Amino acid sequence: MKRRCPWCEINELEIAYHDQEWGVPVRDDRRWFEFLILEGAQAGLSWDTILKKRENYRKAFACFDPKKVARLGGRERAALMKNPGIVRNRLKIASAVTNAKAFLAVQREFGTFDRYIWQFTGGRPKRNRWRSLKQVPAATPESDAMSKDLKRRGFRFVGSTICYAFMQATGMVDDHLVTCFRYREVE
Repeated sequence: MKRRCPWCEINELEIAYHDQEWGVPVRDDRRWFEFLILEGAQAGLSWDTILKKRENYRKAFACFDPKKVARLGGRERAALMKNPGIVRNRLKIASAVTNAKAFLAVQREFGTFDRYIWQFTGGRPKRNRWRSLKQVPAATPESDAMSKDLKRRGFRFVGSTICYAFMQATGMVDDHLVTCFRYREVE
């Protein structure tokens, strides 16, 4: 039997996410935008809730195309508030549009969002060696710096804790426990 990080052993959906995605370095801007939207939506909720709604988010937010999301107007946002397949929170829906515009501005400035975001870990993943979940921080100086810069650029729902979860999900930091089979695989 494979040993995994204990946080993912809730259901098959979380196990699949852990085994195939979590902690794998992202280099594609569309994936960056997807995780930015999903992590912001998760604020105050469980990741399991968001994973269960992920495909609905994909449909509701134009396959995470930031150009299309940036153009969502009042009518489209009102429709999203009635969509039971996503988190129906006015501020989170509005932040998706705001963040899409800020995301596009970062792409214009840096060429890609990928080039911008990796600067917070020096261009490569930070590999940790945690033995228990109690050791894993909720935020770090890197996530603090990321949060501060994203906010300065107009992003919302990007506090340091959300940024650290974003960093974990996208492989900027490897927080698989050393006892987890993925620890060696993600290396």
